Amino acid sequence: MSSKGYNWSDAPRMAAPETSPGLPRWESLAIDAVGNVIEFWGFKHNQGRVWAVLYLRGVSMTATQLEEELGLSKGAVSMLVRDLERWGVVVRIRQPGTGAWHFRAETDLVRMVSRVIQERESAFISRIHSDLEEARRLASASGVGKERLARLEKLTALAAGAERAFRIFLRTARVDLSSLLAALGEGKLRPRG
Repeated sequence: MSSKGYNWSDAPRMAAPETSPGLPRWESLAIDAVGNVIEFWGFKHNQGRVWAVLYLRGVSMTATQLEEELGLSKGAVSMLVRDLERWGVVVRIRQPGTGAWHFRAETDLVRMVSRVIQERESAFISRIHSDLEEARRLASASGVGKERLARLEKLTALAAGAERAFRIFLRTARVDLSSLLAALGEGKLRPRG
């Protein structure tokens, strides 16, 4: 770790690329990098790989093509695209003149991330805020000391700020962290000395 922040070169390497003999090295690295990010966010590594190959190619592909390109089984691809469809990051379409379903990637990255955040993180953050509000109410009613109550109120304000920041992001695709900084008592960023 450097004195200026986290040194990403010290980060542990994620899973080794799951290369397929047919993929060029650059494409394999890019697809695996997306898989690593998706896995870091708590999803399946191969969900990221399926989306990435569709996104990078810019064309719709059949399940059979995905199986061959990524070296995955038919059952795995079926489960992966079903999950990705549910999250709205892959769309199932019919190509004229073919009987097979094709899949294409959502290409609006902001809309895609917003949808996932709305479905997953927003509910989680709302629950944290609600739980902290209830804890604050119960602590206040039980006569907890002022210092402990002030700390709990600061946590509650932080959760409220995070919830507001996510709601603003979902509406505008912009992140406003001012309410989070205010909750932490850091309304203005100060230079490090």
